[in-house]
Amino acid sequence: MRDVPFAEVDGARIHYAQAGTGTPALVLLHAFPLHAGMWAPQLEALSTDRRVVAPDFLGFGSSDAPESMYRYTMLGYADLVAGLLDQLGLERVVLGGLSMGGYVALAFLRQYAERVRGLILADTRAGADTSAVFDRRTDQQDQVARIGTTALIETLLAGLLSDHTKANRLDLVEQVRRLMANPPTGFIGALEAMKHRPDATDELASITVPTLVVVGEDDSLSPPEVAREMQERIPDAELAVLPRAGHLSNLEAADEFNAAVAGFLARL
Repeated sequence: MRDVPFAEVDGARIHYAQAGTGTPALVLLHAFPLHAGMWAPQLEALSTDRRVVAPDFLGFGSSDAPESMYRYTMLGYADLVAGLLDQLGLERVVLGGLSMGGYVALAFLRQYAERVRGLILADTRAGADTSAVFDRRTDQQDQVARIGTTALIETLLAGLLSDHTKANRLDLVEQVRRLMANPPTGFIGALEAMKHRPDATDELASITVPTLVVVGEDDSLSPPEVAREMQERIPDAELAVLPRAGHLSNLEAADEFNAAVAGFLARL
């Protein structure tokens, strides 16, 4: 099956894409400041034998974008994912998140561990923001509030993709730019959520579900050494380093990403 429906969760209209049937379902959580459309290659390739679901977080894609900042926290995002799973009748899933989606996946695991069958952490990190990153996010919030998202999108785009992608795959660069065209409220809210997320480093050793860590070899935001440190802290975790990919490895090396995830799923 393939459809693009909505669900009412905790008073908010949440948009999600889904494809396929079969269990355990794979739930994919998107990066900042993109939306669930970034998972199109995975919905296409990984739904042949299982259900794949990709929600838009509050403030992104076609989900509601409330003005109240209290709605924008990592736990708040995780609660909405849990509510969506309730509505879809999904008790236990394989949960995957890339970048900010990885932060939400760790928050979900903290609160709803019994609902996670397997974990995929892609181009993300367990540590909290440094003071310099915290301050940079605050400046970005101020920028969006003053002049909108256009300038910040261009700044972020430069760091999200590898040099190879930017030089040789202009179609993908433009696709990512379109995926970043989300409401200013979503930008400001997500930046607030990321600024205040807790450090999850010490929690990694207590993860008991099968875990795959994925990273682009040219990811400058969450580089391979960060991914390798996470993998070493999580018991029996696997690591996949994808060639010629930056921070958006699922798009920049879609075939390799899909192969790594499919192999992981087959071993569950």
